Amino acid sequence: MKKLFTLGMFLFSITAFAQVTSVSLQASGLTCSMCSNAINKSLQSLNFVQQVTANISHSTFDITIKPGSLVDFDQLKKKVEDAGFFVANLSATFDFKNVGIKNDSHTVIDGMTFHFLHSTDQILNGSRTIRLLDKGFVTAKEYKKNGQFTLMECYKTGKAGTCCEKDGLAIGTRVFHVTM
Repeated sequence: MKKLFTLGMFLFSITAFAQVTSVSLQASGLTCSMCSNAINKSLQSLNFVQQVTANISHSTFDITIKPGSLVDFDQLKKKVEDAGFFVANLSATFDFKNVGIKNDSHTVIDGMTFHFLHSTDQILNGSRTIRLLDKGFVTAKEYKKNGQFTLMECYKTGKAGTCCEKDGLAIGTRVFHVTM
């Protein structure tokens, strides 16, 4: 039984592969086209961004990712904040290839750790969108509401804690909390 458990943990800890193809970001605090332009320019400076399309009336930015690039969600957030605004919502579309997820559990995808909340256990294939739920990626009200879906401390800090060691994560590893 112990060998079976060890094998299961080994298979679970293997990095799953999926390519981020696009990101949809909604910013808060925009009042004019100059605000939108500031965010647009800031986002386009990231090396993994191929194109940014702004929708001023909805304060959204559709970001096309360069093929084969690794996306840094924290950098996207930082670029919006550097332009003087905040992220109110961020969703990423992935091209998944047989990626297994479990509710209230961690999955490593392209070297990033995702903690799926309020999701069903499933195997992901093809184009699917996940939504980031961490502080700074949703409104404060929604962040608080989503806390009910896990008791793990990593939700509050965004970093793996002792609660995450069971999934083979080193304490301090960046964890993105997401839902489908």
